[in-house]
Amino acid sequence: MIKIVLIGSGNVATHLYKAFSSASDVEIIQVFARTQSSAIPLAVQISNWKHLKEADLYVISVSDGAIAEVASKIPFKNKLIVHTSGTTSINVLPFERKGVFYPLQTFSKEKQIDFSVVPICIETNQKEDENTLQKIASLLTPKVYLISSEQRKALHVAAVFVCNFTNHLYQIGAAICDENAIPFEIVKPLITETADKIQNLAPKDAQTGPAFRGDEKTIQAHLEFLTNSEYKTLYQLMTQSIQHHVKKL
Repeated sequence: MIKIVLIGSGNVATHLYKAFSSASDVEIIQVFARTQSSAIPLAVQISNWKHLKEADLYVISVSDGAIAEVASKIPFKNKLIVHTSGTTSINVLPFERKGVFYPLQTFSKEKQIDFSVVPICIETNQKEDENTLQKIASLLTPKVYLISSEQRKALHVAAVFVCNFTNHLYQIGAAICDENAIPFEIVKPLITETADKIQNLAPKDAQTGPAFRGDEKTIQAHLEFLTNSEYKTLYQLMTQSIQHHVKKL
């Protein structure tokens, strides 16, 4: 049985806690957190780092800016210590045995996640620890990848485009619907189909719309309709980007 201490109580930590708690051959023996969380019953508020229990693996799941500070507080030597950041290098951890355990997914505490379909990207500086992380990750999902810090940074940038920026566009679309008394429900099947298409098509082959077609009349009509200058600028930038990529095809 691999004993795990989880440090953090945010979105990623909450979902890792639930996933590890349901997995075989691993046991979360402690959750150390800056604040207590109702979503993690085991969580204890940090008062003294001397109370940190001895374990086989320490998973630091805190904001990127806090990783180095948290790592400096861990009193144990010769233990495997990892962080869960998509951008932060493995070298921020000042330990002989260190690694990264990065689940590539968008996490919200209110939304359940099926970890069996979540890719987990791992990195270590020692082969034996790599085998350990592969074993632990494979208990949660079959989608386990060896990804370097530089690759993970690129992956995180890509993830921001396909997830965070896309969700922001959903927010703008919802606002436009609301402003015109249109139920946002009407566009949800379009969102679903757009996401579903790229399971079988390359994104460049799935692109449609007036910018892709070169339909300047429709583009101008949309720009005239948009009174919000921010939305108009974003529409123009997205249109130009699509048209630029169409020329390269």
